[in-house]
Amino acid sequence: MHITIVGSGYVGLVAGACFADMGHQVILVDNDQQKLAALNQGQVPIHEKFLPELLERHRGRSLTFSDDLRTAVEASAAVFIAVGTPPTEQGNADLSYVESVARIIPSAINGYKVVVEKSTVPVYTSEWIRKIILRNAAAPDSFDVASNPEFLREGTAVTDFLYPDRIVVGADNERCAAVLRAIYAPLTDGSYYRRQDAIPGPDRAQIPPALIITSTKSAELIKHACNAFLAMKISFINAVASVCESVGANVQQVCQGIGTDSRIGPRFLNPGIGYGGSCFPKDLMAFRAVARECGYEFRLLDEVIRINEDQRHRFLRKVHNALWTLRGKRLGVLGLAFKGGTDDIRESPAILLVQTLLQEGCKIAAYDPAAHERAREVLNSSIEYASDAYEAAREADALLILTEWDEFASLDLDRLQREMKYPIIIDGRNLYNPDVMAAHGFTYYSVGRPAVTAEPPPLAASAPPRKASHS
Repeated sequence: MHITIVGSGYVGLVAGACFADMGHQVILVDNDQQKLAALNQGQVPIHEKFLPELLERHRGRSLTFSDDLRTAVEASAAVFIAVGTPPTEQGNADLSYVESVARIIPSAINGYKVVVEKSTVPVYTSEWIRKIILRNAAAPDSFDVASNPEFLREGTAVTDFLYPDRIVVGADNERCAAVLRAIYAPLTDGSYYRRQDAIPGPDRAQIPPALIITSTKSAELIKHACNAFLAMKISFINAVASVCESVGANVQQVCQGIGTDSRIGPRFLNPGIGYGGSCFPKDLMAFRAVARECGYEFRLLDEVIRINEDQRHRFLRKVHNALWTLRGKRLGVLGLAFKGGTDDIRESPAILLVQTLLQEGCKIAAYDPAAHERAREVLNSSIEYASDAYEAAREADALLILTEWDEFASLDLDRLQREMKYPIIIDGRNLYNPDVMAAHGFTYYSVGRPAVTAEPPPLAASAPPRKASHS
């Protein structure tokens, strides 16, 4: 099928590359000339596994880039809107970019079109898109509006798209639903997975994925409700970790005990320094704002947000407990992205912690496998950027682990210990076993587990006391 995707940001670029890999003809539209030029030259603007391969495979063939929205809409059966919906000061989603696209679409309707919300939007957005298109002289039977929320995790977005747990399509009539069914048919009929050049799937992928057809309003709510629930799960286990610290329990043992309950499951039961990124913080505020507009005070979401913010403050207290005063202290920092596997620093708890530590007078050397360039845009030259974890730790008063990159969990601990001024590690991601760290000579702080101190070296046998001489 011929598909237009409006917006070459994270969702739009991944969706465009994946739709092309599924066999569709895709036009990716953006008004940022610099970004279009970079994409046409083969540059990949985000760090995402398998995305460079897909862009190289399809660029200039089944995936093209354009700034001409009208021509793209004329050539397509479906138009996916994947523009940004940033939060306003009040926490609502800013839908002005969505509205701008909806105003242009009517002038290019030359046959039946399905306009698909791919951006994360609040309930009623589909109705407003339809109103805007009708106000701009489109015939009522010449288009339909559908909702097709994305459930992509940064770092695994390509495999999340091609091997989804489920595909949610919000459509209010069968004509509209049939177009979306056809678009996703390579996944739902299993034909994509039988190809030898298919992107390899994750373990335990559900093949083929379930296709869930709902009303547009239900689909709009599903996305916000899903992210709110996952954020709640993270905040819950962080609150449990705080109790564990108070009573001397081990939160990982608690996670094992509750995560094996099939009604709960182990995923997202990972205590740390809190969630971040472009989705959870924005979507929670938008969902709360929608609830308030409907007359419901969603106080549970208020507490989820409060716990998440408090988690950073608790981590800072750990740093103070380990070092006492911070002014002039040299800290090594491992991780600047909001999670491992991505270069995204939006709402990154690591960045927020670094900014606070700089305000307290710390000197910081940081290493992140992917996020240095994006971090420079925010932190400027206020920190040193190390080339690896060991350089970040060199002569450090303490080392802070802030992002759960795989390579941070497999460091040479003996070498790390030799590099540091004082062998103190404050681990915000619980990457190491406390007993192992103590055995390697570290004082080790983590989240929801008792702190451990370096095991003292064995005492050398002392010589017998000398007898006093009398003359």
